[in-house]
Amino acid sequence: MSTLKDQAEHHIQAQNIIVIHPGSHYLRIGRASDVNPVRILHAIARRRKPGGAAHRDCVLPPVVEKSKELLQELEDCRLQITHTLQSCVQSNGQRRYATPPQQIAAFNRRSQPEVVPDSETEWHDKDGSDVVIGEDVLLLNPDGEYNVHFPIRRGELNLHGDVGGSLFAIMSDLQTIWEHVLQTRLFIKPSEMKQYRAVLVIPDIYNRAHLREYVTLLLNQIGFGCCFLVQDHVAATFGAGLGYACVVDVGDEKTSVSCVEDGISHPNTRVRFDYGGADVTQVFYWLLQKCAFPYRECNERTPLDGILLRRLKEDFGHVNLDVCGSVEKSFSVQHPGMSKRNYTLQVGDEALVAPLSIFFTELLAITGANRTAPKTQKWCSSQPHPEDCFDAEYLRETGRRNKENLEQSAIESGALANTEAPDEDLVVDGLEQERERETKANDRDYLLPGGQLVGLDQAIIQSIERCSSDELKRKMYGCILIVGGGIKFPGIGSWLQSQLARKIPAGYRSEQSIVSSPKDMDPEITSWKGAAVMSCLESVVELWLTEPEWTRYGLRILREKAVFMW
Repeated sequence: MSTLKDQAEHHIQAQNIIVIHPGSHYLRIGRASDVNPVRILHAIARRRKPGGAAHRDCVLPPVVEKSKELLQELEDCRLQITHTLQSCVQSNGQRRYATPPQQIAAFNRRSQPEVVPDSETEWHDKDGSDVVIGEDVLLLNPDGEYNVHFPIRRGELNLHGDVGGSLFAIMSDLQTIWEHVLQTRLFIKPSEMKQYRAVLVIPDIYNRAHLREYVTLLLNQIGFGCCFLVQDHVAATFGAGLGYACVVDVGDEKTSVSCVEDGISHPNTRVRFDYGGADVTQVFYWLLQKCAFPYRECNERTPLDGILLRRLKEDFGHVNLDVCGSVEKSFSVQHPGMSKRNYTLQVGDEALVAPLSIFFTELLAITGANRTAPKTQKWCSSQPHPEDCFDAEYLRETGRRNKENLEQSAIESGALANTEAPDEDLVVDGLEQERERETKANDRDYLLPGGQLVGLDQAIIQSIERCSSDELKRKMYGCILIVGGGIKFPGIGSWLQSQLARKIPAGYRSEQSIVSSPKDMDPEITSWKGAAVMSCLESVVELWLTEPEWTRYGLRILREKAVFMW
């Protein structure tokens, strides 16, 4: 009887906890008691003021200018992947074969769209709304009078120099989007907000200043009663029911790897790359164009075409070596102001080559993503903040002042000719120098001589190799967890396993398990689900941060209560 009572109380508690996982493309938000979160496009459109500057964030990352050298680089990498696939065998032991691209292109050039009569719709600009949120943004005329903003890009706040790119504007956009979902999809009135608690899923590599803005948004602006923050990789292990794992999170615009054990993400192992599923989509579109994509008017900069290309990548993309030759596919295009058109096309190994760009990162040069150095934990750990009186900058400065005071006292008293530096100075300066050396080493490890990133398999190995002990390395090689919606391709886990098997140091090859769909769950929501599970544990009672605490102590209380190393 008491068990039933406990379950009922647990459910009531879970109903009052809102779990928020903001992403570059989607926002996932819901009650901890929900099976699945609400998922909406994490975008907002605001009506432009008369004579105001225009700004439109695109659904897909923009492609860089295709110079002769870049096209040659892309083509060389495509051929390299093609040759790799030709050397592979099917499950029945026979060699793979591929349909020549010229043959596929000839079919696609002959393919004409079937126009569906009386199927025209209109753009939604005439509704008169000053603000449009979520998927409705896609139905606004690209040449209309709205500015479109995605508040998060590459896993970080989308700060830029154009209109709507300031920190204040972005936090205002987040507040508008999140409150809209809370009120219209979760049916929570603003007057009831104090009764609810919020759990925010943050990146494993975080920016301190941004965390401050997030907590202020949740407690002071939106008005939750209390909140706490959890890193996405830690949440993923809770969602998968694992005590430890090397977590590989491939999102829409970022990919991150770190080793998590007992709810702690080891800082030395964290790394993040500025590429994800959206970059793979641009690679796929380039490959489709090479084989005469029949939808010739496609423009990846317009929202609806960006979403279409993303859907085609998800529907067609795979890493199944048993699928050989060309396959006939169909898709529909319907834009407001135009009749619906149905297309038929053939696609060959393009459906395999695009997903493998995560391993052969030279292809990601199409968006310039592979020219960006990876971010490591140093990127956030050294950020000083005036509210945080225990950050490295504060300790270093106070250490220096202590040293100067000691030296001055020694000179005045004539006691010592050579005053040694106090321990604080040695510790802090030594720590900073060590971090500097580690960061340079990190950047070197993840970059090839040509300045390009290594593939995902190599990044996993290098992350695990940074673990502090052989025992921990062995555990991490034995459990690799793949989450995120960026590489949900059939067969990707098997390919990753085969690549890792050849590169893992000999001493750790005994057992290797790759978990790509824990508990038959969509890998897109593993972190969200884990944060929901975590929020209902008895042990998190001490983690909740209230609005009075936050207003009084600011970042100092976050340093004390955060579940991650500050």
